Formats: sequence, structure tokens, C-alpha cells
Amino acid sequence: MRINRFYTLLLLAVTAISQLSAQVTVSWGSIDKRYPVEVSAEIKPIKNPTLTAWKGERVNMQLVVANSADEQEVAFDFSELTDKKGNKISAEYIKGGIVEPVIADSFSGCGRHEIDAHGTFPTADRITMTSPVKIAQNAMRGLWMTLQVPRDVAAGTYSGNVTVTAGGKSTVREYKVKILESTLPEPKDWRFHLDLWQNPYAIARVHDVELWSPEHFAALRPYMEKLAAAGQKAITATLINKPWNGQTLDPFGSMVTWIKRADGTWLYDFTIFDRWVEFMHDCGISKEITCFSMIPWRLSFRYYDQATDSHKEIKCAPGQKEYTEFWGSMLKAFNDHLAQKGWLGKTYISMDERGVKQMQAAIKVIKDHAPGIKISLAGYYHPEIEKDLSDYCVDYNGHKTFPKGVVERRRSEGKISTYYTCCSAKYPNLFTFSDPADCEYIALHCLQIDVDGYLRWAYNSWTAEPEKDARFRQWSAGDTHVIYPGNTSSIRWERLVQGIQSFEKWHIMMADAKARNDKGMQRSLEKVKNTLDIHKIADYSEEMTENFRTQLNKLSANKKY
Repeated sequence: MRINRFYTLLLLAVTAISQLSAQVTVSWGSIDKRYPVEVSAEIKPIKNPTLTAWKGERVNMQLVVANSADEQEVAFDFSELTDKKGNKISAEYIKGGIVEPVIADSFSGCGRHEIDAHGTFPTADRITMTSPVKIAQNAMRGLWMTLQVPRDVAAGTYSGNVTVTAGGKSTVREYKVKILESTLPEPKDWRFHLDLWQNPYAIARVHDVELWSPEHFAALRPYMEKLAAAGQKAITATLINKPWNGQTLDPFGSMVTWIKRADGTWLYDFTIFDRWVEFMHDCGISKEITCFSMIPWRLSFRYYDQATDSHKEIKCAPGQKEYTEFWGSMLKAFNDHLAQKGWLGKTYISMDERGVKQMQAAIKVIKDHAPGIKISLAGYYHPEIEKDLSDYCVDYNGHKTFPKGVVERRRSEGKISTYYTCCSAKYPNLFTFSDPADCEYIALHCLQIDVDGYLRWAYNSWTAEPEKDARFRQWSAGDTHVIYPGNTSSIRWERLVQGIQSFEKWHIMMADAKARNDKGMQRSLEKVKNTLDIHKIADYSEEMTENFRTQLNKLSANKKY
């Protein structure tokens, strides 16, 4: 059942507890809990966990450290894992850190508001990699652990432990991982269509480096490689300045320089666009290039005017002659440039939450001037334009989805169909106060409604000091980002990836069952899928996600995929 993290005492369903001293205790906790900042409940005993995983899968655990003494310096160390045959998994495959709190608020929906209008609550989310770390008196912290199972490891049951040291005393907590014969593909080969929009401008600000400098690209790399390791498919590119009217703290600039020559003709410099795309390819993200936007939230377009040596703006809307001329010239040049680069077949002119009339007018301009470029939209479902959209992402709000048969037909045509959540959905979502299981359920919901993946508008559009305060002036805390500066992970991020992996496993198993005409396995997999129910998400996300993982592992236990 869902519980209130801030006002309800947490009870840990476990069987053994270890004390470093009378004041410091360490016990296994649940990955479904964000443990409170202060020691506010008796920690009941927890048994050592046994996890089950495929080769190549990432699995998570969480210890809880509670300190009622003076401030303690707490260190942690992960051992290698071994099985009875002497096979080993190096400790380098285990990452983890203390889950630190950030300031959050409660659900506010969409719309500008005072920063503290919806509360000031510390919530455990940011996973630091520092050891040792100081834990204050009467404070509680989770110690999050993620094991990346190697693909070349032998199947079997492996034992490992984590040593936690405080005040000169240490305790060892043991766990086991049962590794099955099956292997999860490399993330680049996952079928799940993950599209989290990247903000390189925020990274330049936080790392205090010049935009598009070598230092900027060096700072960008670990963030984008983390995204690639989750199976990200799309590169977020911008064709104009402020496509979202500067709604984020770090507005998106244009990756294309628009130049109107003195003789009235146009020149387009794609240098930054090319560098960004090539860099993202090198990081491992290469399926789509989504380019924003022909229909920005403010219908004004900035360009450099050579005749006056100044920047100017033109205001025009889809359907107007000026709009067609302005965009038609650019699209022709862009189409030719993409063809030369070999990127034409995977580039999309992308729009965000735009009306059907504006979309129809823009689609006509694209088809008339750049027929090789594809089109995408994230927004409401519009049957009038569905067939024009090669990548269509439908708003989750109100549990809307594609009409029956549409997604299957789109797949046969090689088109992508996904869903997204934003400020309007209380759950499931990726807010800093979202239940961890909700973050995993986001990916599983794709199975329930039979779509190809998930889109979220903000991978890293950070607030002023996201490590301390995740609140923003327009949306609920965490809406702007799912990771933190320093390439720091979060509970939300780890659980989202966990859900994507389950999505992959289900599809791998179903494809195999169909290939073998194994009707029994097909029925079993459908039965597991039917345990997912979005209408129960408010109360049963923990039970549904855990049951789904458990049942998939049971069904795959005696087979090699």
C-alpha cells in the first residue's frame, strides 16, 4: 500500500538487525521506501536479501543506517561476489552510495506558483557516491546498491556483502544474487523507446564552462553515456532559439545559425548541430534526431541580419505566407545537409503539445520542402494527423492512449508510438516525492497499453541548486530532472531503468514463445501482464512491480533466452 513518507512511521518488513553501537544500526531496507531524514521509527529486523537477475541486468538493494549518536563518519565497502564453484563477480560491478535528501514539495499540477506554495519537505532521492559520508545525530540514511550483472558470468547463486564502518566499528551485511541462464541484450539493442530530452545548456551552467567548448563536451560525456546505458534512442536538438520560450532555468538556444544575407538570400550554419549529433552518436545514442521546433510556444523566430549587423525576429504562424517562406528555405537546405551527412532517414521535425490546425499547416510545409524529413509530436491524440507522424507520443493525462489497432498498424509501418507524463499527472511520475515503485511502473505501463516506450521532457533541466532544492517555480519538485549534477543518480532513475529491463524481458520471452508456438507460455506471460492496472497505481504500485519482476523470473528460471 502507498504510505505517506513524511507523516507515517516507517516499518521495515525484515528479520535481523546489526548494531555498530548502541546508537548506530544498520539493516536491510526496501527499495520501495524513501527513508526519512530523521530517525522517526523503530527499525524492525530485516533478513539478508536474495535477488534474481538475468545476465546483463541491473538489480538494486538498499541498506538503512540510523544514527542516534553524535554525528558519525560512515564508510561503506562492497565485496566481490562468489559462488560455490569459485566463479566471481568483481566488486567493480557494484555501485552505490548514501541516499541524500533534497527539498521537495507536494503535487501542484501545472502552472506558475511561489516556490514554497506547496510545502518544504526533505525527501531522500540523490544517491551520492562518496565514502565516507557524515551522518548527523538522529539522522537516517539509505545506502543504495546497484549490481550490474556481467554478461559473461556463469549462472548460479552468488554471495556478497557490504561492510559499513562508523565510530571505528564495522558490521558486515550479506546478500545473495541468483543469476539465471538468460542474457539481457546491450541497452543499444533494447526495443524500449526511451526519449528523455537532454539540456546541454544546463550542463554548461552547472560546470561553469563555455558553451560548446572542449570543456563543455567533456562535462557532457558522462551524463550522456549514463543515458545511453539506459537505452536512450533520441537526440534532442534545437533548430531555433527558445523553442519553449525559455521556461527552464537554462533556456535552450539554437543549434543552427540563421543568417539573412544583405541580398535577401539565406545561409544556414549547421556546425553546432553537427558537432552535437556526432558527439551523441559517439556516446551511444543514434536512433533518432528530434529537432525542435517549427511551432514554438512563442511564434517568433530569431535570425542574424547581415545588412544591419544585428539580430532580428520575425513573427509568423503556420498557414501564413511569411511562415512558409521562412521555413521552406531552411527546410530545403536542412534536407540536403542531412542527406549529405547520412542522417536524413532518422531526423524528425518535432513539435510539443501543439494544436491540430497548426500541425496540419506545418506538416504541409515540411512535405512540400523537405519530404525526406520525418515528423514527430508529443501531445494529444489527433486522428487527422496520426498517419503523418512517424513518432507519436500521446499525453498520459486522463489515461488517454491510442485507439485499438492503431499502434499495431503503426508498428507494421515502422512508426513509433509512445506515451509521456508531465506536470499534470500525480502518478505514476518521476517527481522527487514519487513512490519509487511508481518510477518502475512507468515503463511497465507501456506493456499495459501496448506502446513502444516513454518520453519525458526533462532529463537534466536543473534548478538553481538541484543537489539541495528540487523545487521550481512552475511544476512539482523533480519535474525538471531525474539525475543530478556530478552525474549523480537518483532512486527515480534506478527504478525507471529497472522497469525498462522488465519490459525488455517480457518482450524477449513473448517473442520466443510465439516463435516456438508455445501457447502455454504465451498465456502465462499475458496473465502476468494483466496484473498491471493503472487504476490501482495509487495504492498498489509496490505490489504490482514486485510481483511482475518475481513472476517473470520464475517463468524464465528454467530456460535460456
